[in-house]
Amino acid sequence: MQGKSLCLKKLKSSGKEMDKLLKEAKNARENAYAPYSKFKVGAVLKTKDGRIYKGANVENASYGLTNCAERTALFSAYADGVRKKDIESFLVLGDTKAPISPCGACRQVMSELLTKETKIVLANLKGNMKEVTVSELMPYPFEEVENE
Repeated sequence: MQGKSLCLKKLKSSGKEMDKLLKEAKNARENAYAPYSKFKVGAVLKTKDGRIYKGANVENASYGLTNCAERTALFSAYADGVRKKDIESFLVLGDTKAPISPCGACRQVMSELLTKETKIVLANLKGNMKEVTVSELMPYPFEEVENE
């Protein structure tokens, strides 16, 4: 169905695990530097061995230099040696009416740095959540072209 690509799914994570990830994302969100938009976002990446990497958006007066929470969390994990095969799930949280949706730049980065099957949870402060995979979030990414 057109416009329904992010369908609501039953969340597979346990309540306790999800509560922990939501708490971590809320904490990360509070650390956002958003003096221009006042729109704070938090993101949490969880590895298969249980490590947590948090990200918050960091704005800049030159708006193009702003870094979103999703990329902050991913870049932090990658800087620590984590790779896509190590990542279990990713959660993004914002103060939105519906579950937050990553921008196009973040979707592209996520499509390259996460596996196509990685679970992504989109959430808002009201407790609404959607669970999607990377391939559902970004079905037609730019992909590396192999030399022939």
